Amino acid sequence: MKMPTNTGNVEMTLETLLKILDYSSDEIFVLDGEMRILYVNKVCERHYGLKPRDIIGKYNVELFEKGYWKPSIVPEVYRRKEPCYMRQQTYIGAELMTTAIPILNNKNEIELVVITSTEIQKMKIMNAIEDQVESKSTQQDEDEEITIVTNSGEIKGILEFCKKVAPTDSNILILGESGTGKGAFSQYIHKVSNRNKRPFLAINCAAIPEELLESELFGYSKGAFTGANKLGKQGLIEAADGGTIFLDEIGEMPLSVQAKLLQLIQEKQFIPVGSSEMKKVDVRIIAATNQNLQAMIENKLFREDLFYRLNVIDIHLPPLRERREDIIPLTYNFLNKFNQKYNDNKVISEECLNILTHYSWPGNVRQLENLIERLVIISNSIIQIADLPDMIKESTNQAVCRSHYTTLDKALDETKRNLVRRSYQIHKSSRKVASDLGISQTKAVRLIKEYCGTEGQVHRPS
Repeated sequence: MKMPTNTGNVEMTLETLLKILDYSSDEIFVLDGEMRILYVNKVCERHYGLKPRDIIGKYNVELFEKGYWKPSIVPEVYRRKEPCYMRQQTYIGAELMTTAIPILNNKNEIELVVITSTEIQKMKIMNAIEDQVESKSTQQDEDEEITIVTNSGEIKGILEFCKKVAPTDSNILILGESGTGKGAFSQYIHKVSNRNKRPFLAINCAAIPEELLESELFGYSKGAFTGANKLGKQGLIEAADGGTIFLDEIGEMPLSVQAKLLQLIQEKQFIPVGSSEMKKVDVRIIAATNQNLQAMIENKLFREDLFYRLNVIDIHLPPLRERREDIIPLTYNFLNKFNQKYNDNKVISEECLNILTHYSWPGNVRQLENLIERLVIISNSIIQIADLPDMIKESTNQAVCRSHYTTLDKALDETKRNLVRRSYQIHKSSRKVASDLGISQTKAVRLIKEYCGTEGQVHRPS
C-alpha cells in the first residue's frame, strides 16, 4: 500500500500500520464473527495489565468471565448488528467509554467488530463530555466489590482458597512481608463471607501504645482510669459483633492482652477494662504479621496456645518480587487511582515500566503504590525514567546487568549482537556493515546471518 506525500511515495507496510495503532491513545479491539479476538493494540496493557499476546486468539467471553472488565458490550453489538455504546470499568480501575461497530458482509452477517475505548478520566480532563461522566451510577456503587488486582497464578490460587474458607467461622492467620497486601486480603475474605453485612474493623497492634491497646480492643467502663471517658467506651471487639475484626501486626501485641484475646477466642466473651460485667460477642478474627511467630514463641514473646488458636487456617502471601507479572497491572491500577484522585491523566513510558518490572520492591505493593502517587504528583504528562528515585534506577541497573550478563563472554556477545543488528537495520547491506564495523565483508555476512535471523539474507552489491 502506497501513501503519497509532498516528498514522494512512502510505503505503508503492515509493520508500520501496527506501530501507528499502538501509538493510539485509545484501546482498539478487533473481533471476528465468532467473537474471537483478532487484534488489540498495546493500550490493553494500560487497561488490563495484559500484553497483546495474552489476549489475541482468545474468545472475548474467556476474558470477560475472568473479570477483566464489566459490563460486556460484545453480546449487545452481535445481537443488534449496529453500533453500540457503553460505559465500562476494568478490574485495575480504568473507566472507559466504549464504542463497538460491526462490519457486515453481503449476507448481513457480522464479519468483524471494531471496538474502541477511551478513558473517561481523559475525557474529564478535556471537558468533552463532562456532564455525562461526573458521577458513577447507583448500580455501580451497589455492585462495588473488593478487587485484588493480579495476573499471578499463585495469587489467583490464594484467592480461590480465600473463597473456600470465607464462609466458615475459622480464625485465619495471614503471613507475609510488610506491604504484601495482608489488609486487602482480610477485607476480601470478609467481603465474600457470610458476615459481609456486619462490620469489618481493623486495628494495627503496633500503632497503639501498649497501655491503650487493651482498652481500644475491649473497651472500658466509666472511671476505669485517669483521662477515660466519663461514660466509658465501647471497644472494637464489641463494635464488630457479628462481623470480622482484623488484628494487624499481631506479633506486637503485649502478652497481657494476648491472654485476654485467648479467652475471647475460647469463650466468645470478655470483660471490659475496669468492669466486672462479662460481655458475649460473635466475631471472626483475622490476624496478620510479618514476624516469625514460632521464633517469638521460643523466646517467650508470643503465647503458643494463642498461636494455635489463631492459626486454624494460614495464608502465606508472596512478596512482589516473586510475582513480577503483577507489577504492570498494579502499576496501572495505582495510576488510575491517583489520576482520579488528583484529576489528572498521566501516562507512563514503556522504558519506565521496564525499570519497575526489574526492581526488587523491598516494600512490596505498598512501596509501589506510594511511588506511583509520587510520580503522578511530580511528573509531566508522561512519567519518564528521570522521574524515578535514584535508588530505584541504580538498583535496577545493577539487577539488569546481573541477570543479563552472568559471564564476560556473554556480555561481549550481547554487545556484538547489538552492534551488528543496529548497523544492519541502518545500512541493509553487508558491505556497508563491514565498513561501518571495520570488519571483512565475509565476516559481516556471517554475523548478520547469526544475529539478524530471517534478515540474514543480506543484500550484496551487484
